[in-house]
Amino acid sequence: MQLYLPPDNRYRALDQYLMDGKIRRIFLVCGKSLRRLPAGAYFEALEVRLGIRVVTFSDFSPNPSYESVVDGTSRFREAGCDFIAAAGGGSAIDVAKCVKRFANMELTRNCLEQTAAPGDASLLAIPTTAGTGSEATRFAVIYYQGRKQSVAHDDCLPNAVLLDPRLLETLPEYHRKASMLDALCHAVESVWSLRASPESRDYAYRAIRQLLGSMDDYLQNTPDGNLNMLEAANLAGKAINLAQTTAGHALCYGLTSLYGLAHGHAAALCVRRLWPYMVQNVKLSARPAELENAFRALAEAMDCDSAEESVTKYGRILDSLGLPAPETKEEEYAVLTRTVNTQRLQNNPVPLDAADIEALYRQIL
Repeated sequence: MQLYLPPDNRYRALDQYLMDGKIRRIFLVCGKSLRRLPAGAYFEALEVRLGIRVVTFSDFSPNPSYESVVDGTSRFREAGCDFIAAAGGGSAIDVAKCVKRFANMELTRNCLEQTAAPGDASLLAIPTTAGTGSEATRFAVIYYQGRKQSVAHDDCLPNAVLLDPRLLETLPEYHRKASMLDALCHAVESVWSLRASPESRDYAYRAIRQLLGSMDDYLQNTPDGNLNMLEAANLAGKAINLAQTTAGHALCYGLTSLYGLAHGHAAALCVRRLWPYMVQNVKLSARPAELENAFRALAEAMDCDSAEESVTKYGRILDSLGLPAPETKEEEYAVLTRTVNTQRLQNNPVPLDAADIEALYRQIL
């Protein structure tokens, strides 16, 4: 069970958590900009205040490579750290999860093919964006030989989480919008996912209501708006931890790699066209009645009277944010279609073949 630490200005609850655990050396996975944030100042002062040494690791990219994770795991071992903290967006948290997962593995062999028990160090996640929900999931995403790889294990779920709205104050406008859309797509896809359950849908509905209710304040960068969006993204993360994502995310990775779009921006563009396609093709689902019920409940969570109205409302949200689709070339549709991870499509309630996927890309772009 995860522990959620209250984010008071001095992180006193975190102080107590570290002292109770008798922590002596922290492996901090973070971006280089963390030093400008309150969390960065906290970790910089830890050794002087509590005698806890902090070893910082920032040598990874926004789409972290397998090699950078192995490098981080090696440094974690060499430093003799007994605790892992991740402060950043989804990439930092995912790297930290993999460091924990790979800690007892043979690093000269492919860790993705090993099953050794993870290390004993606890993992703390401090998100600096409101979108990925990675702090609430047992999944991590890294890239091996240029291809996306999912690492899934119960021990990847952080032991403790700290949601501090101050860490969102300097978020650039584009990433503020894109990360919010990532959370919204997580929640929406969790509703219609074939792996959805009453529990995951409850998280998703709560996330949608809170996200839409706090969107204006969040976009205006108010403290309450930032906290509410962090909580909404966390709820959406809990939803996908159980239900997992669907075709919306399967389609979006090609847009990110080919056009450099932020993940949430790409996912939102894909969901915009996938959603009405599925509403119109409910009968193709193996469980059409369940899918219709999911669409009705999703509409209710969005304060709409029908599935069609909720699709329209979602489109208006995207239009209001000013995040357009990129320009594309004819030959790129086939490239995008080939890059789709068919395993993720298996969780989609309406089946999609290659022709369907290319047709969707032509609508998305």
